[in-house]
Amino acid sequence: MPRNATFVFDDPIPYQAAIRSGEAEIIPTGKGNFRAEWTRLDCGRLWLQYASEALPRAVHTTVNPKRLVIIFLTDQRQAPIHYSGMELTSDAIVVGLPGSTRHIRSHQPCQWASLSLTQEDFSAASSALLSRELLHKGPPTRLVHPDPAHMARFVRLHATTRQLAETAPEIFKHPEVPNAIQHELVYAMVRCLENETRAKVTAGWRHHTAIMKRFEDFVANCDGPLHVEDICAAIGTSERMLRICCHEQLSMGPARYLWLRRMNLARRALIDADPAKTCVTQLLTQYGFWQLGRFAVAYQGLFGESPSKTLRGRSNPQRTFQKNFHRPPKDSENE
Repeated sequence: MPRNATFVFDDPIPYQAAIRSGEAEIIPTGKGNFRAEWTRLDCGRLWLQYASEALPRAVHTTVNPKRLVIIFLTDQRQAPIHYSGMELTSDAIVVGLPGSTRHIRSHQPCQWASLSLTQEDFSAASSALLSRELLHKGPPTRLVHPDPAHMARFVRLHATTRQLAETAPEIFKHPEVPNAIQHELVYAMVRCLENETRAKVTAGWRHHTAIMKRFEDFVANCDGPLHVEDICAAIGTSERMLRICCHEQLSMGPARYLWLRRMNLARRALIDADPAKTCVTQLLTQYGFWQLGRFAVAYQGLFGESPSKTLRGRSNPQRTFQKNFHRPPKDSENE
């Protein structure tokens, strides 16, 4: 994939594969056509992302074990989204340490941005600027409310970098430009976290987050229908506790989440299938859908097209569109 580019996706599968600094499973939760516009930028060893999503969704993510990521909202007017049950507003940022996992739930269309660098680079920067390391201990995912002035400068620098890449991409051919931008953004990020005001993390939150991790680990290995009572027995929790955790972090019960996940898996199977060789009934029963008439109605309502249309769409499978592109010099870090 190009170093600096903007893409438009009309399918969550290639979109989730494109998102950097970790792995993501995206499950749209609203009705209609999926659409996401996503931009990536590299400034030295610093990775930047911008995204605009048209549908609400639930996401399970695992941060790259070698990188730290910071995420914030770019539209002050948009509704808050939830990270592992914590409310993220436009005046706050979420910090994810390497290897951490979380659930992200938006309830409306949203716009977000992130930047990522290695833990070693961040530790070196904070030590150089503050004579002490930041984020070397504490919860792996944390919600931070920076000083408003520092937050405003950080957001402004991030937006200016994107605008510069769109309007004057040729300057990124000069190594000193991305290196200077990296320095300024890392400095602004460190200042945001210098005297961080963290959202309080309770023992109950840690317990619920651990249950959700076991839940996702179990579900990830199963494509077919799952029963909540069987999942609870496997991960060592009660149905009541799992419902509490899912409502807290996903804003829905486990049965609804599992159903949406199966619907999206079935849609992916229809997209990938050869219509000339596929028995739709057999394909759908693999995902636990036995009443095909009811499935078709629910599928139409959720995705805005019939299952047969999705299957026939294989003849035109291009679901990612590149809007613009430029490639600055490569850095030495492997992705």
